[in-house]
Amino acid sequence: MIDFERLLHTLVKGEVDFIIVGGVAATLHGSSRLTSDLDVVYSRGRQNIERIASALAPLVPYLRGAPPGLPFQLDSATIERGLNFTLTTSAGPLDLLGEITGVGGYDAIVERSDWVMLFGSRCRCIGLDALIEAKRAAGRPKDLEVIAELETVRDEGR
Repeated sequence: MIDFERLLHTLVKGEVDFIIVGGVAATLHGSSRLTSDLDVVYSRGRQNIERIASALAPLVPYLRGAPPGLPFQLDSATIERGLNFTLTTSAGPLDLLGEITGVGGYDAIVERSDWVMLFGSRCRCIGLDALIEAKRAAGRPKDLEVIAELETVRDEGR
C-alpha cells in the first residue's frame, strides 16, 4: 500500500527539488487509471541530492525487488553514482528518477511543468504535453494505453 500524502510531505518538508511524473501526473491531468507508486524526477544538484538522502532516510528506502539483506544505503554518494532508483519505503513505492526517456532531466522538465496543490503541499507536476511525450518514448504497453486518454484530455482542454 502506498501513502502518497506521506511521500509527498516528506519530499516537500525536506525541501527537495522534484517534479511529479508518471501515473500520479497522469491522474492529476485527468486520467482515470490508478497507479501504485510515486514517480518523481529530481534535480541532480549536490545540495538537492543531500536533501533527498536526508529526507528519505526516516522512510528506510530500499531497492525494490532486491533480496532482503542486500547491503544498500540511499545516501548522497549512492544517489550521485546512480541515476534512477526504484525504491520501496515505509510509505510505499517511490521511483526516484534522474531523467526520463524522451523528455530529459529535471532542468529540461521544470520548464515544462506546472505548480499543483496536492494534499496541502505545493508541488511541481510535469505538463501534459511533456507527459504524453514521455509516455510515447517509454513505449511500454501501459504507457501506450494511457496516451489516447491523455490526448483526449488535452484536446478537450483546448
